[in-house]
Amino acid sequence: MNPMLALRQYQKVGAQAQTSEASPHRLVQMLMEGGLDRIAQAKGAMERKDVANKGVFIGKAIGIIGGLREGLDLENSMDTLGDLDSLYTYMMKRLAEANIKTDPKILDEVADLLRTVKEGWDAIAAPGPQF
Repeated sequence: MNPMLALRQYQKVGAQAQTSEASPHRLVQMLMEGGLDRIAQAKGAMERKDVANKGVFIGKAIGIIGGLREGLDLENSMDTLGDLDSLYTYMMKRLAEANIKTDPKILDEVADLLRTVKEGWDAIAAPGPQF
């Protein structure tokens, strides 16, 4: 068996185990981490002039941020979630622009925004078990 294929399979099983046991708070953290990873991979693809993978990774980052946006409960929430919804929408638009223009500075901007949101989320303690 190809060692790289075996490693990917092992990583996939590990990720599946993490998500099946993760709290909703941790799942959001994992999504944000995945978004940051995909943005970094897209930037690497830009630097290598790998147009195909640039598009793949930016598309995955847009999908992840879209998933975060869909998870917002805007009907039963505060105004701040509306602001977060607008920020996620802005990030997705900027990622699309980065793809069209092949501009790594836009990727840096979006990564910085997502990192800031993640730092705020990380500062919120995950709710403990309820008895």
